[in-house]
Amino acid sequence: MTADPPLVLDIDGTLTRPDRWGIDPRVFDPIRDWEAPVVIATGKAFPYPVALCHFVGVPELVVAENGGVVYTGDDVFFTADREAAQAVAERYRGAGYELGWGEEDTVNRWRETEVAINLEQPIEPLREIAAEYGLEVVDTGYAYHVKDTNPNKGDGVETIADHVGFDLEGAVAVGDSVNDVSTFEAVGRSFAVANADAAATEAADEVLEEVHADGTLSVLERVRESR
Repeated sequence: MTADPPLVLDIDGTLTRPDRWGIDPRVFDPIRDWEAPVVIATGKAFPYPVALCHFVGVPELVVAENGGVVYTGDDVFFTADREAAQAVAERYRGAGYELGWGEEDTVNRWRETEVAINLEQPIEPLREIAAEYGLEVVDTGYAYHVKDTNPNKGDGVETIADHVGFDLEGAVAVGDSVNDVSTFEAVGRSFAVANADAAATEAADEVLEEVHADGTLSVLERVRESR
C-alpha cells in the first residue's frame, strides 16, 4: 500500500459547514490521521490556521493571509508588508466607509501583511484606493482582501514543500476560491468543492459534486481508497 500524498487544504468554504459558520468537526480525525504533510493554506490571519493545527493535532505547516505569511514549522516568512494595506484601509474609512467588522475587528487585529473588508462594504472605491498604492483586492467569497500583488498561496506552499521535503507533483489540494488557483497550479492534483467560484472551478482538475466539508471529506476518502 502506498502512503498518503501531501495534502493542501483551504479553510473557508472547504473545511466549513454549508451555512458558512465554523469548521465542520468531521474533518478533524481524517486530517489528524493523514500519513503525509498537511498544509493549511488560507486567507485568514496568521494565528487562525496555527490554532487549527493545534486543535487538530498536526504539525504547523501554514500559508496564511493569501501567501503573505508562511510558516514551515521552524521558520516564519513574511512576503509582504502590511503598511500599504493599512494605509488603504485608513483612506477607505476616511472616505466614509467601514471595514465592517465592528470596533474590536478581530478579523484584522492579528493580520501581518494585508487587510480584510466585509463583503457588505462597497468594493469599487476600495479597488480604486488600493490601485493608488499598487495593491489588489481579492474577493474570496468571505471577505475583500487588500494585499500585495505578488504573494500567493501557491508560492507559500512551494516554500513549505522545499523546507519540509515533499514532492508537490504528488500533492493533492482542495479549495473553493480564486485565491486557491495558485495552489491548484502548484500541486499535481486539485479539487474544487461544488460551492467554488468560477476561477477555482476552471483551474481545478476536478469539480466535486459535494459542497464545503462534504466535498473535502469525499476527496480524502477517495484518495485513501485508491492507495
